[in-house]
Amino acid sequence: MFKSKTSYLLLLFFLLQFSFIYGQMPLAKTAKISILTCEKGDELYSLFGHTAIRIKDEANALDVVYNYGTFDFKTERFYLKFIKGDLKYFVSAYSFNEFYYEYTLENRAIYEQKLDLTMLQKQQLFDALNKSLLSDDKFYTYKFIDRNCTNMVVDKVNQIVNKDCLVKTTEQNESYREILFPYLENHFYENLGINIIFGKKVDENGVKLFLPNQFMESLRVTKYNGKLFAEEPKTILKASIENKEKSLWNNFYTFCLALFLIFISRKVWLYLSFFMMLGFLGLFLSTIGLYSLHEEVTYNYNILLFNPLLLILIIFYWQKNYIWVKRMALICLFCLVIMLIVLLNKPNLLMFLPMITCSGVLLYYFMRRSNQELLTTIK
Repeated sequence: MFKSKTSYLLLLFFLLQFSFIYGQMPLAKTAKISILTCEKGDELYSLFGHTAIRIKDEANALDVVYNYGTFDFKTERFYLKFIKGDLKYFVSAYSFNEFYYEYTLENRAIYEQKLDLTMLQKQQLFDALNKSLLSDDKFYTYKFIDRNCTNMVVDKVNQIVNKDCLVKTTEQNESYREILFPYLENHFYENLGINIIFGKKVDENGVKLFLPNQFMESLRVTKYNGKLFAEEPKTILKASIENKEKSLWNNFYTFCLALFLIFISRKVWLYLSFFMMLGFLGLFLSTIGLYSLHEEVTYNYNILLFNPLLLILIIFYWQKNYIWVKRMALICLFCLVIMLIVLLNKPNLLMFLPMITCSGVLLYYFMRRSNQELLTTIK
């Protein structure tokens, strides 16, 4: 079965290249173009779902899926490029059967919406997609909000209809951070990590159409030339319902428990280790904001909590310079107060509150301890 799919794919690429070089392959009048929306999965890369374009032309024995979410793990310095924001993604094409089989294995539903395009528009979109496969247009620089598998499909369709026909119609007056939160339900630590690394940009009003489900819901109400641009979503792959138990460790309560155990340990070395972790994470956030091209990670106010000054506090404590330990603790406490004020209208307030509380109590502990040490020195 796999070999037959591979053979089909090789034949498909041969036909596309041949038709591109010697003349575009004409679609039959019965050809259909649709948007495929795939439900989210359990892995981090699939938590937000996926968007693809399907072109089905039974008269020409063609059933192809164009996927803008492809990247190569073998890319040199892959992770550094991903962090920096200059990793190249590209469009790929393969048989619908292979696409369907992949999502069957992952137990992820697929919804299809047929677009109401003229024959000319269908041909133009088909030709544009094939041209992208064989030119520099194949590659694009991935951006989480501004340029991803959904953005690229939206832009491609809008180019064909010669207007911004497809726009966001859901989740009005919500920030990007608020929009992302429901997708990360039951994935607390992934949500925590994303909210730590994302900065000010994701608190802006989420006007971009950047998530697959947003696109699907917007398509349901989008009108073009006075009529609906797409059919209602049809489920072409139904995911089997599984009774998934909530994770015993990946939740808010284990996070609070870990912080509580640190607090009640009464171990200074553990308190300092906690501060060291926060401080180094703050250095990372500061550095990545300068290094990365991802706008989502710039101007990150989380350094008020993950404060690099905590590392200086640790150095002063090792040097037994208690006057400056007290001063550093006071400055860091002031930063925590500012952090609380900034988070008051943010969805991640509750998530960050245990860390803010734990840090604040420990900083107060070091202030008192410094006072005691100074009084002892005076005596």
